[in-house]
Amino acid sequence: MFEYLAIVFSLSSLLTIAIGTVAGVAIGGMPGLTATMAVGLLVPFTYTMDPTAGLMLLGGIYCGAMYGGSIPAILLNTPGTPAAVATAIEGYPMSQQGRAGLALKVSVTASYVGGTFSTLILLLFAPLLARQALAFGPAETFLLALMGLAGIISIADENSSLIKALIAGLLGMIIAVIGTDDMSGSLRYTMGMIELIDGIDFMPALIGLFSMIQMLELAGMRQKSIDTSALDKTQKSEPMPRGIAKHIALGSGTGTVIGILPGEGATIAAFISYNFSKRISKMKELFGKGNPEGIAAAEAGNNGCVGGSLVPTLTLGIPGNSVAAALMGAFIIHGMIPGPDLFTEYANRTYPFILSLFVANGVFLIVGLTFAPYLARIALIPPAIMVPVVSAFAVLGSYALNNAVFDVYLMIGFALFGLILKKLGYSLEALILGLILGPIAEGGFTQGMIIGKGSPWIFFESNIAKVMWVIIALLLVPPLISYLKMVRQNAAGVRSS
Repeated sequence: MFEYLAIVFSLSSLLTIAIGTVAGVAIGGMPGLTATMAVGLLVPFTYTMDPTAGLMLLGGIYCGAMYGGSIPAILLNTPGTPAAVATAIEGYPMSQQGRAGLALKVSVTASYVGGTFSTLILLLFAPLLARQALAFGPAETFLLALMGLAGIISIADENSSLIKALIAGLLGMIIAVIGTDDMSGSLRYTMGMIELIDGIDFMPALIGLFSMIQMLELAGMRQKSIDTSALDKTQKSEPMPRGIAKHIALGSGTGTVIGILPGEGATIAAFISYNFSKRISKMKELFGKGNPEGIAAAEAGNNGCVGGSLVPTLTLGIPGNSVAAALMGAFIIHGMIPGPDLFTEYANRTYPFILSLFVANGVFLIVGLTFAPYLARIALIPPAIMVPVVSAFAVLGSYALNNAVFDVYLMIGFALFGLILKKLGYSLEALILGLILGPIAEGGFTQGMIIGKGSPWIFFESNIAKVMWVIIALLLVPPLISYLKMVRQNAAGVRSS
């Protein structure tokens, strides 16, 4: 192991990791430019590089991009990656309160702990955990998506908006149905438009529903003075909140476990971690209004997927998510077929790659803590400058995804649609959650029903499924009971008056 450490801590390796990580943070911070896109585009360029150095570069980009998405989510309510949506729910209100510095500090710390923990699990237990992941089938995938959709309950305020949040989530799932049915190959609600055959990509929707709506609202506001002294004071003196460690630990464990499951993603991990955090929090009433506990759990969760997703990728050749699939392509290009040989014949390349992930997490921690006070000042930029600049990035990010002007129109359409929903009191976060997790739930459900020959008992057979049903019940039942009690109290108050 010491010879592998010598490889990682050589000057050239450290420089390669640092460049990859900083580039990843920058890419993750730009709406529409995801880690998958960055890794996928750069894989061919590593062909002429030393295999170990090339893999280190890609690993740094992966780690950096997963953290980078939280920066615009907190400062501009514009998630750089889908996994940062949960972070925006708590981070942007904190930014509006002049606590952007603390939100960024919590984010980078939680991201570091989640990424480091998952990498440690990858290093120590990869082969064992990969064998356990094989027991996870379509039925369990459906239940995991259902567990993520339970986050709609957490997104809703503890008032009458619960119904509107559920309706918004349902709208998101309905929109996700548009496109080609993966099972039958039939077209659904494409209205004869070729651009909709592959369905609606959630990145233009994400940019429209968060970034453009925020810019439209800023453009409609009158210029007002901002108290910079409050922001400066908060950046310098506000310590990490007490009790935040348990939320970081919760997110780290949840993200790592979900990352290990083949085909799952950081978005599910972030929302499930956020949901768990709200359930155990002593300050539930602050969620949605700027609670750093939510940021800690969500960021630890989505970064926990980094190491977790590489467990089945390296040991079984089954990508944990789309970024891991791109990384697997890099291994194959360099003649390293995922499987046991990576840890024996190619150990001199695989272990330095894994160890480099620890360094990459350390790099973005240093970058985040060093530049957080300066990044926080983005919140002070006047709307006259902010609106055109962010809008330009929103258009560019939507177009760059598929090099299609249609995606730009789609982004604008979602912005206008979302603005109407927001004015009517519907939850945009719930809409996005339904849009992203709906296809995963549908795919798991249809495949499960086919395997079970039409019997719904397939979703209750395995021990894993039974445990997941219990977790889903624990997530859904208590808030629903609280909601029913509130409705009864309101009804009793109306009758008494």
